[in-house]
Amino acid sequence: MGTAIIHQPATRLAARLAAGELSAVELLQSCLARTRAVDGRVQAFNSYDEAAALAAARESDARRAAGQARGPLDGLPVGLKDVIAVEGQPLTCSSRMLANFVSPYDATVAAKLKAAGAIPFGRLNMDEFAMGSSTENSAFRPTANPWDLTRVPGGSSGGSAAAVAAGELPLTLGSDTGGSIRQPAALCGIVGLKPTYGLVSRYGLAAYASSLDQIGPLARTVEDAALLLGVIAGHDPRDSTSFPAEVPDYRAALAAKKGPWRIGVPKEFFGAGLDPEIGAAVQRAIEYYRAQGCAIKEVSLPLAAEYAIATYYLIATAEASSNLARYDGIRYGHRSAAAKDAIDIYARSRAEGFGPEVKRRIILGTHVLSSGYYDAYYLRAQKVRTLIRNEFATVLRECDALLSPTSPVPAFKLGEKSADPLAMYLTDIYTISVNLAGLPGISIPCGFTGGGLPIGLQLIGRPFAEADLLAIAHAYEQGHDWHAKHPEL
Repeated sequence: MGTAIIHQPATRLAARLAAGELSAVELLQSCLARTRAVDGRVQAFNSYDEAAALAAARESDARRAAGQARGPLDGLPVGLKDVIAVEGQPLTCSSRMLANFVSPYDATVAAKLKAAGAIPFGRLNMDEFAMGSSTENSAFRPTANPWDLTRVPGGSSGGSAAAVAAGELPLTLGSDTGGSIRQPAALCGIVGLKPTYGLVSRYGLAAYASSLDQIGPLARTVEDAALLLGVIAGHDPRDSTSFPAEVPDYRAALAAKKGPWRIGVPKEFFGAGLDPEIGAAVQRAIEYYRAQGCAIKEVSLPLAAEYAIATYYLIATAEASSNLARYDGIRYGHRSAAAKDAIDIYARSRAEGFGPEVKRRIILGTHVLSSGYYDAYYLRAQKVRTLIRNEFATVLRECDALLSPTSPVPAFKLGEKSADPLAMYLTDIYTISVNLAGLPGISIPCGFTGGGLPIGLQLIGRPFAEADLLAIAHAYEQGHDWHAKHPEL
């Protein structure tokens, strides 16, 4: 029974809970058993509270027995990236700086999960403070890809993606600043959705780059992602960047919205650096949509292709430098025991608490914001960002969605790119521009390499048009069985 449960989609599990075929306690125990069996090798979790989760599962079963179930998520365990606050649980951001910090409050998404009856279960590993593309920058341990334990799961939400792919959890939440949900979803063979900036509250998310960060779901199927998005989306007055957009029934839209659609293919996203097997798989996806009657149109995004990475790393690091200034050993975080005076506390605490990649980005961001460089770098980057956003808006007036690879390469070996930051940064070349433009983007499985590594297909939609984007993704998924495959661990 355990094996059957762990690989079933969340919507199927929800239906079984509703029908009385499965209890929340049984489901959680299956997840716990699977986690004990495989997480020593996958290392998706930083921590989890078994007793609290079982208590929540028993409460869910009691509600359902009394006819008071709170909806389809009631009784489903949902893992959270260790950058999202859950009251009474660790909030480490996979950093020594916050190794002993316990959150005193719930993030809005955590509160919404609880209100829906879901069980927040586990703190999932990540690149420290969400700065990375491989989950190798965690201060605690690297996470492995369940399809090949010698390879990375992607990042920074690598633990969130690996936990779903490995069958440890049916649903997880991650955060996406430049591809950190979509890229690990692609490398782990699951679905990952970055919503439109402002659709999901960032309250209770430990900030990396505030104008780019967005929380979103990772799941086995598009319908699962739609289910979870429907719960966490919506305006939040505690988040000044939250937008009062309508939240439709995303699951209902999957069937209600029919093609054919107009799909744009950015020609610049199929050039040098794209793995031939990934290019071929994405071309087959294009032909599938064409066979379904969709109008396929080549479009051009020259600014996004050429300037997105440079623009992103100027803006993101500048915002990181500001956001992480609070972790100084005085207000928050690790305090050095070797410090001799107040100034020494700042210097030693930050030197000891932050890892190399975080230090690299803080230094870059501080330089970008420094006197004499603000106009030359940061202000110019913001102007280019506006041009990139306008470029996307122009092509999306003629298209319902854009289609591209999610990642230029499949999962690479652990340690392969660690000594080359630029090579690591280039793994997000197709995803970063979506964050700069504030658009929704989804990665769905679209095949495997000859070596058995998953390949991801990225679809990019119009602002707040997640219902359409999910329907387009669902149409492809329904014609293929990639999402039904899982690694043998």
